[in-house]
Parts: sequence; C-alpha cells; structure tokens
Amino acid sequence: MSKEITPRSTDYAQWYNDLVIKGDLADYSAVRGCMVIKPYGFGLWENMRDALDRMFKDTGHVNAYFPLFIPKSFLSREAAHVEGFAKECAVVTHYRLKNDPDGGGVITDPDAKLEEELIVRPTSETIIWNSYKTWIQSYRDLPLLINQWANVVRWEMRTRLFLRTAEFLWQEGHTAHATSDEALEESKRMLDVYADFVENWMALPVIKGVKTASERFAGAEDTYCIEALMQDGKALQAGTSHFLGQNFAKAFDVTFSDKNNKLDYVWATSWGVSTRLVGALVMAHSDDEGLVLPPKIAPLQVVIVPIYKGDEQKSGIDAKANEIIKELKAKGVRVKYDDSDNQRPGWKFAQYELKGVPVRIAIGARDLQNNVAEVSRRDTRQKSSVSLEALSGTIIAMLDEIQKAMFNKALAFREKNITKVDTWDDFVKTLDEKGGFISAHWDGTAETEAAIKEKTKATIRCIPLNNPPEEGKCVLSGKPSSQRVLFAIAY
Repeated sequence: MSKEITPRSTDYAQWYNDLVIKGDLADYSAVRGCMVIKPYGFGLWENMRDALDRMFKDTGHVNAYFPLFIPKSFLSREAAHVEGFAKECAVVTHYRLKNDPDGGGVITDPDAKLEEELIVRPTSETIIWNSYKTWIQSYRDLPLLINQWANVVRWEMRTRLFLRTAEFLWQEGHTAHATSDEALEESKRMLDVYADFVENWMALPVIKGVKTASERFAGAEDTYCIEALMQDGKALQAGTSHFLGQNFAKAFDVTFSDKNNKLDYVWATSWGVSTRLVGALVMAHSDDEGLVLPPKIAPLQVVIVPIYKGDEQKSGIDAKANEIIKELKAKGVRVKYDDSDNQRPGWKFAQYELKGVPVRIAIGARDLQNNVAEVSRRDTRQKSSVSLEALSGTIIAMLDEIQKAMFNKALAFREKNITKVDTWDDFVKTLDEKGGFISAHWDGTAETEAAIKEKTKATIRCIPLNNPPEEGKCVLSGKPSSQRVLFAIAY
C-alpha cells in the first residue's frame, strides 16, 4: 500500500493528498472546491468535535444554531468585517427554478428574484448579533456564552482537501460581556482551551500568540491564535480567538442596563476552529507508510486480525478475540475484529497501517497455543509478544504511551525548527534552506511587515504571549525593535 503513496521527500503536497484520499478521509466533490468527508474522516472529526464540545460546556458555554443565510445589508453594518469577507462571499439572488421553454434544461426563474440578496454565511457575527439585540436587555443577561457547530462557505479559488475548501465544517463561539476585561478574559480562556485540545488530544504542540494588526480577523480589536508547525517546515494556524471590543454591538445596537441603570454597549468575542485541524493532524504526524493518528481521537484505536487455516482454528481465535474485545470495550477502547475472509492478513496489516490505527493485534493458532498475541504500534512500527492475560492492560498503557510519544516527537521537531536570526541575509537563507519558525526582530510597522511578505512570502505568524522584551534591530529596516516575533511561510 505504501507504494501507492508519494514519499514526502519527493512531493510533500502530493504525499498529503495521497494520504487523505487513500487513507479514506475524504474525496473530491462534483462541486468545485468542495469535498466529501468520508465516514472514516468524519469519525475523526466527530471525536475532535465531541472532545471540544465537552470542553466548551465545561467552561459554561451552550450550543445554539443560527441561519445559513445572511441578509446582504447586515454585512454592510461593520465596515472592516465586510471588507475582510467581500471577495469570498457566495450570494443567493433567486429563490426558484423553472424548465427552460427552449428546452435548455432548468434555468433560474427571472420572476423569482429576491428583494434583498442573501449571503451564504462566511462567518456568523452579523446574523448572531442581530439576534443578540433582542436577547440582551440588562447586566442580568450577561455574560451570554454561545457556540454553534455549523458549515460555512468562503469562495476560495485555490483549494486543498481539509486545508482550504469552499465549504468547511467548524464551530464558532460568540459571546457578550458587561466589561472589556471580561471579554478579554474570555478571548484568552478560549485560546487556552484550543491549545489544551490541540496539544493533549491531537498531540500537536502549539505556540500561543497575538496577531499583528494586518493579520487580525476582520472587525476585531485583537486576534489571539495558536500556531503549529508541519513536517515540511510550514506553519499552520490551528485556532483563533478574537476580542471584538464593542464594534459589533455598536453596529447592531446591542446595549444593556448596568447595575446603576446606565445604558452601555456590550463587549464581544468570537472564536473558532474547523475541519482544517484534520489536515494539520495528517501533516504533523503521518509518514510515508500512511496516516499516524493519536489514540485519543483515532476513529479506531485497536484492530485485531486473526491468522488461521480452517474453521476449527478460526473458532478458537474468535472466542479469544471476543473476550479481548469485551475487556477493551469495557475500558472505553474503540476496537474492531477484522475476520473478513476477502483479504489476506498481510493486506489487512498494510491497510490498517495506511489508515493510522494506533495498535494492531495479530493472533494466530500457534499464538493461541502459546497464550500470546503479537502487538504492533503504528507510531514506531515496533512489534512485541504479549501474554493474553496481560493484553488488555498492556494495550491501555500502550495507547497512553503512543499519545505522549507522538506529542514529544512533534515538540522535538518544532524546537529544532525555531531559529533565531538577526540579519536579513540569515533570514532569507534560513527560510530557503531550513524553513520552520524564524524568531526575528521587527520594527512594528505594517510597511515592513508587508515588504517582508512580498520579498519572501513569509508572514508574522504571531507575537508570542508573554514574549520577553529584547532590544534589537529589525531584520529588514534596521530600525529599533523591542521584541522578537515569529515568522514563517504558512498554509
């Protein structure tokens, strides 16, 4: 199976596409720029979604759902917001079709034009804040902590499965607060939730930071982010949390009476992650043999493959496998017994390796006689012989060990690929020859930031939180700088 996968060293982009398609995560759609998420890929997303949903609810948030369609006039109310999304919007202009009288098939009915065009949501701030206007009257209604799981459409011209598609799945939190401090605290709290999830569930280390003004979310006062590093040395933004100030409250006239009966605008946040995280997972951990998935969110954590000749051998293995499955399921392990007879065991081994199943157990007739099973780890591809009595406990410990080992491997890779540079020549050389995160001084101006991007395609991924002050000179302009920022070429 691995022969069907393009090696990373040959063509990283094709390697990624091979894994997504052959690993059964997604497929191309008849609709340009959109994807079909297949059951195995959706199972992965469901596990991610469910873990995040519990974390949101543990921090006091509740789920709701808002319309897919947004009146065009709503987007006009917040100038920076509409400017940020105007080029990516899909617009609904008519509400009916009819048969072409000239026999040309189905056509848009010209008599069914909408009075006001509708935008297919690229994000939901405007439609949600229009509702919040009627939901919020006094300080007793605050804070309002709402999240929605939804799909959005951003009309991308260059698309890649999971990483950038015209339609994708995500969650978007939208909260309202009585004070600026409370809203800022919420923005940072949700950034911490994202970092916790990505590191402890996806086994992917991240750097928490704040975006520069030019990289902020359209309409935000500040955008906080988590940045991860992929195996090809490019960065990927894994989540964002935005402090919106009072911009949307003012745009939609969302006010509240405080404890002194004084009227004021509420303070807002929004935050979100998307199915892009599936792409990050693939690129950060996988190898030339296929996917490598962290046990905590792998759709299937353990697969048992029997090796037998004849029904008599199989019946004995079946009985033992069912005992093992019962023990593992009682401990919350997602396990499958693949006793299908349409493929040989070797083919199954390769298939589950390609799909990134963390642990594979093989049991043959001789193994049964010797009271052992062969256990193989996907992350290291190491095999060991384990007694059947100790198998259940060994597997539980191994899943935990794999999760930690994957994180540590990714962390070591990231740390090795953060490079401090102090000159423009070193900046360009590092970017060309090594990639990764470049820690360098920047003079704080949008002009220099834009010039660096134009010359190298590298952007400021973030200004790390708790960044230590350090006097220096900007790598491009030579002007004074008080701290280093992280540059990288990004997805």
